[in-house]
Amino acid sequence: MRRTPARHAAAAAALSLVLCAAPAARAEAPARLSAEDAGAELVARRAAEAAAIRAPVPAPVRAPGHPAGAGRPLRFTACPDTEGLPSPVRCATLRVPLDYARPDGPQISLTVSRTAATGAGRAARQGALVHNPGGPGASGMHFPLVAGLPGWERIAAAYDLVGYAPRGVGRSAPLSCQDPAARAEGPTQVPVHPSPAYKEERIAAARAYARGCARRAGAALPYYTTLNNVRDLHVLRAALGEPRLTFMGGSYGTYLGAVYATLHPRHVRRMVFDSAVDPDPRRIWYRNNLDQAPGFERRWYDFRAWAARHHGTYRLGATPAAVQASYERVREAVARTPAGGRVGTGELRSAFVQAAYYDDVWPERAAALAAFLRGDPGPLTQQAAPDPASAARAENATAVYTAVLCNDAPWPGDWETWDRDHSRLARTAPFETWANAFLNLPCAYWPVPGRQRPVDVGAAPAAALPRTLVVAAERDGATPYPGALELQRRLGSGAALVTEEGAGSHGVVGSGNDCVDRHVERYLLSGDTPGRSVTCAPHPEPAPVSLDDRAASARGALLPPVV
Repeated sequence: MRRTPARHAAAAAALSLVLCAAPAARAEAPARLSAEDAGAELVARRAAEAAAIRAPVPAPVRAPGHPAGAGRPLRFTACPDTEGLPSPVRCATLRVPLDYARPDGPQISLTVSRTAATGAGRAARQGALVHNPGGPGASGMHFPLVAGLPGWERIAAAYDLVGYAPRGVGRSAPLSCQDPAARAEGPTQVPVHPSPAYKEERIAAARAYARGCARRAGAALPYYTTLNNVRDLHVLRAALGEPRLTFMGGSYGTYLGAVYATLHPRHVRRMVFDSAVDPDPRRIWYRNNLDQAPGFERRWYDFRAWAARHHGTYRLGATPAAVQASYERVREAVARTPAGGRVGTGELRSAFVQAAYYDDVWPERAAALAAFLRGDPGPLTQQAAPDPASAARAENATAVYTAVLCNDAPWPGDWETWDRDHSRLARTAPFETWANAFLNLPCAYWPVPGRQRPVDVGAAPAAALPRTLVVAAERDGATPYPGALELQRRLGSGAALVTEEGAGSHGVVGSGNDCVDRHVERYLLSGDTPGRSVTCAPHPEPAPVSLDDRAASARGALLPPVV
């Protein structure tokens, strides 16, 4: 990014204050801090001082012109009704700079939630466990609710459970790129094999979406990045009064945690990386998205194979190929006449992508296909039709996802590269290839110049980083398993890997595998890891649901879904 003289001056002032900080902070600071990182260190120091005295930051600590906000202590009170979080969860707001190069410039507020450690069984409090469920674009505000769920008793006894909505998400300086009402419209019809004319339509839509992000976000658009998410996490850690961070991240949250561990290794206490993104800078983010195509194809096969094993219940076919044929019959039917007037091929595809993420939705999706083929479109309409009540949340999540990924790294700017790469993939992995391409295509036309270069995760001395724990499912489609191996390699000899063999649900922790959960609990409570690499048998497959029992089921995970 371009630097103005004013930003250089702010950085210099911030740097002078940082160099007067505590020895641990000085030891961690690189020889030449960027303007943004110097600002982050200053704000984190203010937050730590405010947390230590449990009172507003005294005036002498504030830089001239410093607004009452950045660095003030967290004040937890009853959560607003809009959060839907009952007692004992408490909520607060964290003030951080929009632009860390100007730590006393415009501020934004991040929402934070917390339940206090219960101390059950006379457990000693170990501090705060902060959770990020991924996305980017997902909110972790509901994370503290796991304190009341079976399997979390010992962790909830020892830790304050802390969730938050990252910048841009929910009420945390919300980002929007288009009218949410436009997302609630249906049906949409998407071709299996996009024609040149359809591709031109999607190119035009991607350009329009990128322009919408610039128009609605204005000058704030460049500041939705992983590096700023890391800086916000650094300030949150300090505001919680924690000298070192205990963190659990899922999906994109693993990349956020890995970048944090690289930039702030001496501020890491314990970290769990669930369903790991491949952090190789060469794969952030274009190649990582290409890697999802064969991964999702494997998971689509897993669903069809499961449905075939339960042909007696669903009558969709006794082989994966026969189940595919049943799906195609449904697809052709909604292409002609949308189910319930609201579900076309686009909505059908979106609903069944969830089956590639989470196997606990398999019974209801198979039942919906079976019911449709028997003449009842009701279950499919219920599961796949756009929900106007969640349109604003979905639009917000997509906007943050797009902004962070587009800002984080260079993307190919020519359609020919996208067309060549995705045409090749679609020959063997057609299920999600083109939908994923068109989702990310705004990054080819992103209106932010000088995009960032990804952090070289693991470049910090491995000796500075304590033991960490990576958890992965062998057949995960959203974050393919090689990414977990790469993250473990980059985190060094202290990183352990727990693999759920033969399984593929995205988000392993708290999703029904007792073996995995025991390793995670042991690590969080004691810091012990199970050796360099261990395996767990897969969690049980879901049981089929009879067509006479069509009640839609919620995900059974103890954690919010990672995305």
